[in-house]
Order: sequence, then structure tokens, then C-alpha cells
Amino acid sequence: MSQSNDYIILGEISGVHGIKGWVKVFSHTSPREQITEYKEWFIKRRGDDWKPIKVVDGKKQGKNIIALLENTHYRDQAEAFVGSEIAIHKDQLKELAEGQYYWRDLIGLSVETKEGEKLGIIDWLFDTGSNDVLIVKDTDGTEIKERMLPYIMGDVIQSIDLEKSLMIVDWDPEF
Repeated sequence: MSQSNDYIILGEISGVHGIKGWVKVFSHTSPREQITEYKEWFIKRRGDDWKPIKVVDGKKQGKNIIALLENTHYRDQAEAFVGSEIAIHKDQLKELAEGQYYWRDLIGLSVETKEGEKLGIIDWLFDTGSNDVLIVKDTDGTEIKERMLPYIMGDVIQSIDLEKSLMIVDWDPEF
């Protein structure tokens, strides 16, 4: 089986829905129902390996996302999946247009100002609704400094080089 870094976790199975084998899905995708566009998931319970499973159907149901998995026709069969993580293989990701990036590709990049001053490493990102925000952590040996930089291409973000694992920004290091 492939290594765990070959998989991208998209959510987890959080419960069952009805009596005909449907499961409730807690999705990390944006929009949440996008998880149902993948017709093959890999699922894993604690301590197990990733196992492929086909998604027969999936949809938004009120505030929930629900899915029907292959060979799951009854509630008790669906209950066996509760608590399982849902992932896809990284090869299932859609190709992005030039200049677009998945968050997973940005995490871990070194961040420097256009003057060459190191600001730290991208630790994580979050969405504010108007734009994404990068959390850049820097350790000077005594304390950890966190900076929040808006992900605004051309204004704050000057360039991204995935091969060099480097992002250049127009940002005041004192801010």
C-alpha cells in the first residue's frame, strides 16, 4: 500500500443516516459538498491501512453531507464506517490553472520579503471569507513568532516557487 503522505484527508464519516446504509460525512473541502465529487475514497480507521471504497451516491442533505458507499445497504453496515477518515490519493486531485495552488502545497514553504529577510515557514492557512490568510511561524531559538499574512497575489504575495520551496512577499517584517 502507498505511504500515508500519498493521501489527502478530506473528512471523516461522522455517523449514519437512515436505515438504507447512508453515512453522514464531515467534510473539510470547500464547498463542503465537493467531497462527493470524488467517486472513489480511501477510508481508514485508527490502526488500519487505507482501503479503497467506491462512492455510489453523495449529496447535501439539509446542513449535512451524506453518502452511500458500495456494498452498504443497511444501517448496521454503515455503522462499521463511523469514525473512519476519508481521503483521496494525491493523483486524484484536479490540475489547477497556472498560478493556483492547493493549500497543502503552500504549507511548509519558506517565506521571505522581497528584500531577502526570512519571515519563517507557512504553518497553516485559513479562510476569512474575503481572502485566505497564511500563518507564518518563525523560531529565533527563544520564542516562536507567528505572523498572519493575507494571501493576496500581486499585492502581498509576489511569487511562489514550489521547486525552491519559497514564497516571496511584500511585507514589513516588524508587522
